[in-house]
Amino acid sequence: MADRESHRGGFGTHGGESGAFIERAFREKIVLVGVTLGGADAARTDADLDELAQLIDTAGADEVGRVVQRRRAPDPATYIGKGKVDEILELSEQFDADTVVFDDELSPAQQFNLEKILGRTAIDRTAVILDIFAQNASSQEGQAQVELAQLRYALPRLRRGGRFSQQAGGIGTRGPGETQLEVDRRRIQRRIHKLEAQLRDIKKNRSVQGRSRQRSAQSAVTIVGYTNAGKSRLLNQLTDSGVLVQNRLFATLDAATRRLELPGGERVLLTDTVGFIQKLPHQLVEAFRSTLDVVSEADLLLHVVDAAGPDPDAHIAAVRQVLREIDAGDVPELLVYNKCDLLAGQDIPLGSNKDAIAISAATGEGTDKLLAAMADELRSGAVIVELLVPYARGEVLAAVQRAGHVLANDTDEVGYRIQARMDPASAARLSEWVVG
Repeated sequence: MADRESHRGGFGTHGGESGAFIERAFREKIVLVGVTLGGADAARTDADLDELAQLIDTAGADEVGRVVQRRRAPDPATYIGKGKVDEILELSEQFDADTVVFDDELSPAQQFNLEKILGRTAIDRTAVILDIFAQNASSQEGQAQVELAQLRYALPRLRRGGRFSQQAGGIGTRGPGETQLEVDRRRIQRRIHKLEAQLRDIKKNRSVQGRSRQRSAQSAVTIVGYTNAGKSRLLNQLTDSGVLVQNRLFATLDAATRRLELPGGERVLLTDTVGFIQKLPHQLVEAFRSTLDVVSEADLLLHVVDAAGPDPDAHIAAVRQVLREIDAGDVPELLVYNKCDLLAGQDIPLGSNKDAIAISAATGEGTDKLLAAMADELRSGAVIVELLVPYARGEVLAAVQRAGHVLANDTDEVGYRIQARMDPASAARLSEWVVG
Protein backbone atom coordinates (compact mmCIF):
# COMPACT_ATOMS: atom_id res chain seq x y z
CA MET A 1 0.00 0.00 0.00
CA ALA A 2 1.18 3.52 -0.76
CA ASP A 3 2.55 5.71 2.00
CA ARG A 4 -0.54 7.63 3.18
CA GLU A 5 1.52 10.09 5.23
CA SER A 6 3.43 11.30 2.14
CA HIS A 7 0.28 12.30 0.24
CA ARG A 8 -1.77 14.87 2.08
CA GLY A 9 -3.63 16.64 -0.70
CA GLY A 10 -4.80 20.08 0.38
CA PHE A 11 -8.18 19.42 -1.20
CA GLY A 12 -8.90 16.93 1.56
CA THR A 13 -8.87 19.65 4.21
CA HIS A 14 -11.96 21.80 4.68
CA GLY A 15 -11.28 25.03 6.48
CA GLY A 16 -14.42 25.48 8.58
CA GLU A 17 -13.83 27.66 11.58
CA SER A 18 -10.10 27.03 11.42
CA GLY A 19 -9.94 29.12 8.24
CA ALA A 20 -12.01 29.01 5.09
CA PHE A 21 -9.12 29.91 2.81
CA ILE A 22 -6.74 27.17 1.74
CA GLU A 23 -3.20 28.22 0.89
CA ARG A 24 -1.00 25.81 -1.02
CA ALA A 25 2.77 25.78 -0.95
CA PHE A 26 2.77 23.65 -4.13
CA ARG A 27 0.46 22.69 -6.99
CA GLU A 28 -0.96 19.26 -6.30
CA LYS A 29 -0.83 16.51 -8.90
CA ILE A 30 -4.32 15.21 -9.60
CA VAL A 31 -5.72 12.06 -11.23
CA LEU A 32 -9.27 12.55 -12.53
CA VAL A 33 -11.87 9.77 -12.57
CA GLY A 34 -15.09 9.75 -14.59
CA VAL A 35 -17.79 7.07 -14.74
CA THR A 36 -20.43 6.67 -17.45
CA LEU A 37 -23.45 5.07 -15.79
CA GLY A 38 -26.15 3.04 -17.51
CA GLY A 39 -26.94 4.23 -21.02
CA ALA A 40 -25.36 7.67 -20.56
CA ASP A 41 -23.17 9.16 -23.29
CA ALA A 42 -19.43 8.58 -22.86
CA ALA A 43 -18.75 11.86 -24.69
CA ARG A 44 -20.69 13.67 -21.95
CA THR A 45 -18.38 12.07 -19.36
CA ASP A 46 -15.32 13.31 -21.27
CA ALA A 47 -16.77 16.84 -21.43
CA ASP A 48 -17.49 16.76 -17.70
CA LEU A 49 -13.90 15.69 -17.02
CA ASP A 50 -12.62 18.56 -19.16
CA GLU A 51 -14.66 20.93 -17.00
CA LEU A 52 -13.37 19.22 -13.84
CA ALA A 53 -9.83 19.81 -15.11
CA GLN A 54 -10.69 23.53 -15.37
CA LEU A 55 -11.99 23.43 -11.81
CA ILE A 56 -8.84 21.90 -10.35
CA ASP A 57 -6.71 24.37 -12.30
CA THR A 58 -8.77 27.21 -10.80
CA ALA A 59 -8.26 25.66 -7.37
CA GLY A 60 -4.49 25.60 -7.89
CA ALA A 61 -3.67 22.04 -8.96
CA ASP A 62 -2.63 20.16 -12.11
CA GLU A 63 -4.11 17.13 -13.87
CA VAL A 64 -1.52 14.40 -14.49
CA GLY A 65 -3.86 11.67 -15.73
CA ARG A 66 -7.44 10.49 -15.99
CA VAL A 67 -9.30 7.21 -15.78
CA VAL A 68 -12.78 6.49 -17.19
CA GLN A 69 -15.11 3.52 -16.78
CA ARG A 70 -18.59 2.50 -17.95
CA ARG A 71 -20.74 0.78 -15.33
CA ARG A 72 -24.40 -0.10 -14.94
CA ALA A 73 -24.35 1.32 -11.39
CA PRO A 74 -21.76 2.62 -8.90
CA ASP A 75 -19.98 0.08 -6.74
CA PRO A 76 -21.30 0.53 -3.17
CA ALA A 77 -17.83 0.22 -1.64
CA THR A 78 -15.54 2.14 -4.01
CA TYR A 79 -17.87 3.66 -6.69
CA ILE A 80 -15.74 2.03 -9.43
CA GLY A 81 -14.71 -1.60 -9.90
CA LYS A 82 -11.75 -3.22 -8.18
CA GLY A 83 -9.78 -3.41 -11.41
CA LYS A 84 -10.17 0.33 -11.97
CA VAL A 85 -9.09 1.06 -8.41
CA ASP A 86 -5.90 -0.89 -9.08
CA GLU A 87 -5.43 1.05 -12.34
CA ILE A 88 -5.83 4.36 -10.49
CA LEU A 89 -3.32 3.26 -7.86
CA GLU A 90 -0.78 2.33 -10.55
CA LEU A 91 -1.30 5.64 -12.38
CA SER A 92 -1.08 7.63 -9.13
CA GLU A 93 2.20 5.98 -8.19
CA GLN A 94 3.57 6.45 -11.70
CA PHE A 95 3.00 10.23 -11.56
CA ASP A 96 3.39 10.57 -7.78
CA ALA A 97 -0.13 12.04 -7.64
CA ASP A 98 -1.26 13.67 -4.40
CA THR A 99 -5.02 13.45 -4.88
CA VAL A 100 -7.61 11.49 -6.87
CA VAL A 101 -10.72 13.48 -7.84
CA PHE A 102 -13.98 11.80 -8.90
CA ASP A 103 -16.40 13.74 -11.09
CA ASP A 104 -19.40 12.33 -9.18
CA GLU A 105 -20.16 12.65 -5.48
CA LEU A 106 -18.67 9.94 -3.27
CA SER A 107 -20.38 8.67 -0.15
CA PRO A 108 -18.34 8.97 3.06
CA ALA A 109 -17.82 5.18 3.07
CA GLN A 110 -16.63 5.14 -0.56
CA GLN A 111 -14.24 8.00 0.13
CA PHE A 112 -12.82 6.24 3.20
CA ASN A 113 -12.38 2.91 1.36
CA LEU A 114 -10.70 4.55 -1.64
CA GLU A 115 -8.23 6.48 0.51
CA LYS A 116 -7.39 3.32 2.43
CA ILE A 117 -6.61 1.45 -0.80
CA LEU A 118 -4.97 4.28 -2.74
CA GLY A 119 -2.93 5.69 0.12
CA ARG A 120 -3.77 9.28 -0.88
CA THR A 121 -6.63 11.76 -0.69
CA ALA A 122 -9.73 10.76 -2.70
CA ILE A 123 -12.39 13.42 -3.11
CA ASP A 124 -15.21 14.41 -5.48
CA ARG A 125 -16.27 17.39 -7.60
CA THR A 126 -18.23 18.82 -4.67
CA ALA A 127 -15.09 19.13 -2.55
CA VAL A 128 -13.22 20.89 -5.38
CA ILE A 129 -16.00 23.45 -5.86
CA LEU A 130 -16.16 24.04 -2.10
CA ASP A 131 -12.40 24.60 -2.14
CA ILE A 132 -12.66 27.20 -4.92
CA PHE A 133 -15.46 28.99 -3.10
CA ALA A 134 -13.35 29.03 0.06
CA GLN A 135 -10.50 30.72 -1.80
CA ASN A 136 -12.72 33.33 -3.46
CA ALA A 137 -15.19 34.35 -0.73
CA SER A 138 -14.36 37.87 0.46
CA SER A 139 -17.39 39.36 2.20
CA GLN A 140 -18.51 38.34 5.69
CA GLU A 141 -21.66 36.82 4.24
CA GLY A 142 -19.79 34.94 1.52
CA GLN A 143 -17.31 33.48 3.98
CA ALA A 144 -20.12 32.40 6.31
CA GLN A 145 -21.98 30.75 3.44
CA VAL A 146 -18.92 28.86 2.25
CA GLU A 147 -17.98 27.73 5.75
CA LEU A 148 -21.54 26.51 6.34
CA ALA A 149 -21.42 24.48 3.12
CA GLN A 150 -18.03 23.03 4.06
CA LEU A 151 -19.19 21.96 7.50
CA ARG A 152 -22.35 20.34 6.15
CA TYR A 153 -20.17 18.42 3.73
CA ALA A 154 -17.60 17.47 6.34
CA LEU A 155 -19.98 16.40 9.14
CA PRO A 156 -20.90 12.95 7.74
CA ARG A 157 -17.26 12.41 6.77
CA LEU A 158 -15.82 12.57 10.28
CA ARG A 159 -14.04 9.29 10.89
CA ARG A 160 -13.02 7.04 13.69
CA GLY A 161 -9.35 6.32 13.75
CA GLY A 162 -6.37 8.62 13.45
CA ARG A 163 -6.79 11.82 15.44
CA PHE A 164 -10.44 11.01 16.14
CA SER A 165 -9.72 7.82 18.06
CA GLN A 166 -8.63 9.37 21.34
CA GLN A 167 -10.76 9.25 24.46
CA ALA A 168 -11.77 12.64 25.85
CA GLY A 169 -12.41 12.07 29.51
CA GLY A 170 -11.70 15.56 30.77
CA ILE A 171 -13.62 18.75 31.52
CA GLY A 172 -16.01 19.89 28.83
CA THR A 173 -17.09 16.49 27.58
CA ARG A 174 -20.26 14.53 28.32
CA GLY A 175 -18.41 11.80 30.12
CA PRO A 176 -15.37 9.55 30.21
CA GLY A 177 -16.68 7.38 27.36
CA GLU A 178 -16.98 10.14 24.77
CA THR A 179 -14.63 9.86 21.79
CA GLN A 180 -12.88 12.73 20.10
CA LEU A 181 -15.09 11.96 17.10
CA GLU A 182 -18.20 12.83 19.13
CA VAL A 183 -16.57 15.99 20.46
CA ASP A 184 -15.74 17.09 16.91
CA ARG A 185 -19.25 16.29 15.72
CA ARG A 186 -20.84 18.41 18.46
CA ARG A 187 -18.38 21.24 17.83
CA ILE A 188 -19.25 21.28 14.11
CA GLN A 189 -22.98 21.15 14.83
CA ARG A 190 -22.69 24.13 17.18
CA ARG A 191 -20.76 26.05 14.53
CA ILE A 192 -23.40 25.18 11.89
CA HIS A 193 -26.18 26.52 14.15
CA LYS A 194 -24.21 29.74 14.76
CA LEU A 195 -23.63 30.30 11.02
CA GLU A 196 -27.27 29.59 10.21
CA ALA A 197 -28.35 32.22 12.76
CA GLN A 198 -25.84 34.71 11.35
CA LEU A 199 -27.15 34.21 7.81
CA ARG A 200 -30.76 34.54 8.98
CA ASP A 201 -29.90 37.96 10.40
CA ILE A 202 -28.29 38.98 7.11
CA LYS A 203 -31.35 37.78 5.21
CA LYS A 204 -33.59 39.81 7.53
CA ASN A 205 -31.57 42.95 6.78
CA ARG A 206 -31.76 42.24 3.05
CA SER A 207 -35.53 41.84 3.36
CA VAL A 208 -35.76 45.35 4.84
CA GLN A 209 -33.70 46.66 1.91
CA GLY A 210 -36.03 44.81 -0.48
CA ARG A 211 -39.09 46.49 1.02
CA SER A 212 -37.35 49.86 0.59
CA ARG A 213 -36.82 49.03 -3.09
CA GLN A 214 -40.49 48.12 -3.47
CA ARG A 215 -41.52 51.45 -1.98
CA SER A 216 -39.29 53.24 -4.48
CA ALA A 217 -40.81 51.08 -7.26
CA GLN A 218 -37.47 50.39 -8.95
CA SER A 219 -37.58 47.21 -10.97
CA ALA A 220 -35.00 44.55 -10.11
CA VAL A 221 -33.06 42.86 -12.92
CA THR A 222 -30.70 40.02 -11.98
CA ILE A 223 -27.89 38.60 -14.11
CA VAL A 224 -27.64 34.80 -13.94
CA GLY A 225 -25.70 32.25 -15.94
CA TYR A 226 -23.07 29.56 -16.02
CA THR A 227 -19.80 30.32 -14.30
CA ASN A 228 -17.39 32.37 -16.44
CA ALA A 229 -20.11 33.31 -18.96
CA GLY A 230 -19.19 37.01 -18.60
CA LYS A 231 -21.84 38.22 -16.14
CA SER A 232 -19.58 40.64 -14.25
CA ARG A 233 -18.19 42.06 -17.49
CA LEU A 234 -21.76 42.67 -18.66
CA LEU A 235 -22.56 44.51 -15.40
CA ASN A 236 -19.49 46.68 -15.98
CA GLN A 237 -20.41 47.34 -19.61
CA LEU A 238 -23.96 48.39 -18.77
CA THR A 239 -23.27 50.41 -15.62
CA ASP A 240 -19.56 51.36 -15.82
CA SER A 241 -19.24 49.95 -12.30
CA GLY A 242 -15.68 48.59 -12.19
CA VAL A 243 -16.58 45.20 -10.67
CA LEU A 244 -13.62 42.77 -10.64
CA VAL A 245 -13.52 40.69 -13.85
CA GLN A 246 -11.35 37.58 -14.18
CA ASN A 247 -11.25 34.83 -16.80
CA ARG A 248 -11.66 32.05 -14.25
CA LEU A 249 -14.41 29.95 -12.76
CA PHE A 250 -16.34 31.41 -9.82
CA ALA A 251 -14.49 34.74 -9.76
CA THR A 252 -17.72 36.30 -8.43
CA LEU A 253 -19.30 35.01 -5.22
CA ASP A 254 -20.65 38.18 -3.66
CA ALA A 255 -23.65 39.83 -5.31
CA ALA A 256 -23.04 43.34 -6.67
CA THR A 257 -25.94 45.75 -7.38
CA ARG A 258 -25.77 48.90 -9.50
CA ARG A 259 -28.36 51.39 -10.80
CA LEU A 260 -29.08 51.43 -14.52
CA GLU A 261 -31.20 53.80 -16.63
CA LEU A 262 -33.00 52.19 -19.56
CA PRO A 263 -33.63 53.95 -22.92
CA GLY A 264 -37.14 55.05 -21.88
CA GLY A 265 -35.86 56.68 -18.71
CA GLU A 266 -36.84 53.89 -16.30
CA ARG A 267 -34.31 53.24 -13.57
CA VAL A 268 -33.68 49.65 -12.51
CA LEU A 269 -31.41 47.88 -10.04
CA LEU A 270 -29.09 45.47 -11.87
CA THR A 271 -27.49 42.69 -9.78
CA ASP A 272 -24.66 40.31 -10.65
CA THR A 273 -24.80 36.91 -8.92
CA VAL A 274 -22.65 33.83 -8.35
CA GLY A 275 -22.29 31.61 -11.41
CA PHE A 276 -23.91 28.19 -11.62
CA ILE A 277 -22.39 24.94 -12.84
CA GLN A 278 -23.41 21.39 -13.63
CA LYS A 279 -23.63 19.19 -10.54
CA LEU A 280 -23.64 22.28 -8.31
CA PRO A 281 -23.27 20.93 -4.76
CA HIS A 282 -26.53 20.83 -2.82
CA GLN A 283 -24.68 22.20 0.23
CA LEU A 284 -23.77 25.35 -1.72
CA VAL A 285 -27.30 25.90 -3.04
CA GLU A 286 -28.64 25.68 0.51
CA ALA A 287 -25.89 27.83 2.04
CA PHE A 288 -26.25 30.54 -0.63
CA ARG A 289 -30.06 30.52 -0.54
CA SER A 290 -30.20 33.89 1.25
CA THR A 291 -28.02 35.46 -1.46
CA LEU A 292 -29.98 33.73 -4.23
CA ASP A 293 -33.23 35.28 -2.98
CA VAL A 294 -32.29 38.22 -5.21
CA VAL A 295 -32.84 35.85 -8.17
CA SER A 296 -36.27 34.54 -7.15
CA GLU A 297 -37.48 38.06 -6.24
CA ALA A 298 -36.32 39.69 -9.48
CA ASP A 299 -38.68 41.23 -12.02
CA LEU A 300 -36.49 40.02 -14.88
CA LEU A 301 -33.51 37.67 -15.33
CA LEU A 302 -30.71 38.24 -17.84
CA HIS A 303 -29.58 34.67 -18.50
CA VAL A 304 -26.04 35.07 -19.89
CA VAL A 305 -24.65 32.24 -22.03
CA ASP A 306 -21.07 31.80 -23.28
CA ALA A 307 -21.72 31.65 -27.05
CA ALA A 308 -18.13 30.51 -27.63
CA GLY A 309 -18.29 27.81 -24.94
CA PRO A 310 -18.13 24.06 -25.57
CA ASP A 311 -21.82 23.25 -24.97
CA PRO A 312 -24.13 26.28 -24.57
CA ASP A 313 -27.31 24.15 -24.51
CA ALA A 314 -26.01 22.03 -21.61
CA HIS A 315 -25.05 25.19 -19.72
CA ILE A 316 -28.52 26.68 -20.27
CA ALA A 317 -30.12 23.47 -18.97
CA ALA A 318 -27.86 23.44 -15.89
CA VAL A 319 -28.69 27.05 -15.02
CA ARG A 320 -32.42 26.51 -15.44
CA GLN A 321 -32.25 23.44 -13.21
CA VAL A 322 -30.73 25.55 -10.41
CA LEU A 323 -33.32 28.28 -11.02
CA ARG A 324 -36.07 25.71 -10.43
CA GLU A 325 -34.34 24.56 -7.23
CA ILE A 326 -34.38 28.11 -5.81
CA ASP A 327 -37.99 28.79 -6.87
CA ALA A 328 -36.98 31.17 -9.67
CA GLY A 329 -38.09 29.02 -12.59
CA ASP A 330 -41.09 31.26 -13.36
CA VAL A 331 -39.27 34.62 -13.31
CA PRO A 332 -39.32 36.24 -16.80
CA GLU A 333 -36.03 35.59 -18.62
CA LEU A 334 -34.07 37.22 -21.44
CA LEU A 335 -31.53 34.83 -22.96
CA VAL A 336 -28.29 36.68 -23.77
CA TYR A 337 -25.53 35.03 -25.85
CA ASN A 338 -22.27 36.71 -24.80
CA LYS A 339 -18.70 36.58 -26.19
CA CYS A 340 -19.93 36.71 -29.80
CA ASP A 341 -16.72 38.58 -30.67
CA LEU A 342 -14.84 35.29 -30.13
CA LEU A 343 -16.78 33.36 -32.78
CA ALA A 344 -14.69 34.80 -35.63
CA GLY A 345 -17.47 34.88 -38.20
CA GLN A 346 -19.08 31.60 -37.15
CA ASP A 347 -22.84 31.36 -36.68
CA ILE A 348 -24.09 31.98 -33.16
CA PRO A 349 -25.31 28.61 -31.74
CA LEU A 350 -28.83 29.78 -30.88
CA GLY A 351 -30.44 26.41 -31.53
CA SER A 352 -34.13 26.70 -30.70
CA ASN A 353 -33.56 30.01 -28.86
CA LYS A 354 -34.30 32.25 -31.84
CA ASP A 355 -35.41 35.18 -29.64
CA ALA A 356 -32.09 35.32 -27.79
CA ILE A 357 -29.96 38.47 -27.99
CA ALA A 358 -26.35 38.27 -29.18
CA ILE A 359 -23.84 40.62 -27.55
CA SER A 360 -20.23 41.11 -26.61
CA ALA A 361 -19.82 42.45 -23.09
CA ALA A 362 -16.14 43.04 -23.90
CA THR A 363 -16.74 45.34 -26.91
CA GLY A 364 -20.27 46.58 -26.19
CA GLU A 365 -21.66 45.12 -29.41
CA GLY A 366 -25.39 44.40 -29.14
CA THR A 367 -25.86 46.04 -25.73
CA ASP A 368 -28.14 48.77 -27.15
CA LYS A 369 -30.48 46.06 -28.42
CA LEU A 370 -30.27 44.33 -25.03
CA LEU A 371 -31.22 47.51 -23.14
CA ALA A 372 -34.20 48.07 -25.45
CA ALA A 373 -35.33 44.47 -24.95
CA MET A 374 -35.03 44.86 -21.15
CA ALA A 375 -37.18 48.00 -21.28
CA ASP A 376 -39.80 46.30 -23.47
CA GLU A 377 -39.95 43.26 -21.19
CA LEU A 378 -40.35 45.33 -18.03
CA ARG A 379 -42.97 47.58 -19.67
CA SER A 380 -45.02 44.59 -20.81
CA GLY A 381 -46.38 44.22 -17.29
CA ALA A 382 -46.85 47.95 -16.68
CA VAL A 383 -49.93 50.18 -17.05
CA ILE A 384 -50.24 53.81 -18.15
CA VAL A 385 -52.35 55.95 -15.83
CA GLU A 386 -53.34 59.61 -15.62
CA LEU A 387 -53.22 61.25 -12.21
CA LEU A 388 -54.34 64.60 -10.85
CA VAL A 389 -52.27 65.70 -7.86
CA PRO A 390 -53.18 68.91 -5.95
CA TYR A 391 -50.44 71.53 -5.68
CA ALA A 392 -50.48 71.16 -1.91
CA ARG A 393 -49.64 67.43 -2.07
CA GLY A 394 -45.99 67.55 -3.00
CA GLU A 395 -45.35 64.23 -1.26
CA VAL A 396 -47.82 62.51 -3.63
CA LEU A 397 -46.07 64.05 -6.63
CA ALA A 398 -42.75 62.68 -5.34
CA ALA A 399 -44.36 59.24 -4.83
CA VAL A 400 -45.59 59.24 -8.44
CA GLN A 401 -42.12 60.09 -9.69
CA ARG A 402 -40.61 57.29 -7.60
CA ALA A 403 -43.27 54.77 -8.58
CA GLY A 404 -42.90 54.97 -12.34
CA HIS A 405 -41.77 56.76 -15.45
CA VAL A 406 -43.48 60.11 -16.08
CA LEU A 407 -44.54 60.35 -19.74
CA ALA A 408 -46.23 63.78 -19.61
CA ASN A 409 -46.66 66.49 -16.99
CA ASP A 410 -49.00 69.47 -17.22
CA THR A 411 -50.70 71.90 -14.82
CA ASP A 412 -54.18 73.38 -14.52
CA GLU A 413 -56.15 75.35 -11.90
CA VAL A 414 -56.45 72.25 -9.66
CA GLY A 415 -52.96 70.77 -9.69
CA TYR A 416 -50.46 68.64 -11.58
CA ARG A 417 -51.93 66.48 -14.36
CA ILE A 418 -49.52 63.60 -14.92
CA GLN A 419 -49.40 60.66 -17.30
CA ALA A 420 -47.09 57.90 -16.01
CA ARG A 421 -46.16 54.30 -16.68
CA MET A 422 -45.94 52.12 -13.56
CA ASP A 423 -46.55 48.60 -12.31
CA PRO A 424 -50.12 47.68 -11.32
CA ALA A 425 -49.29 47.53 -7.60
CA SER A 426 -47.98 51.12 -7.61
CA ALA A 427 -51.03 52.28 -9.58
CA ALA A 428 -53.27 50.67 -6.98
CA ARG A 429 -51.45 52.45 -4.14
CA LEU A 430 -51.99 55.80 -5.89
CA SER A 431 -55.57 55.02 -6.99
CA GLU A 432 -56.94 57.99 -4.98
CA TRP A 433 -55.25 60.35 -7.48
CA VAL A 434 -55.89 58.34 -10.67
CA VAL A 435 -58.36 60.05 -13.05
CA GLY A 436 -57.83 58.10 -16.25
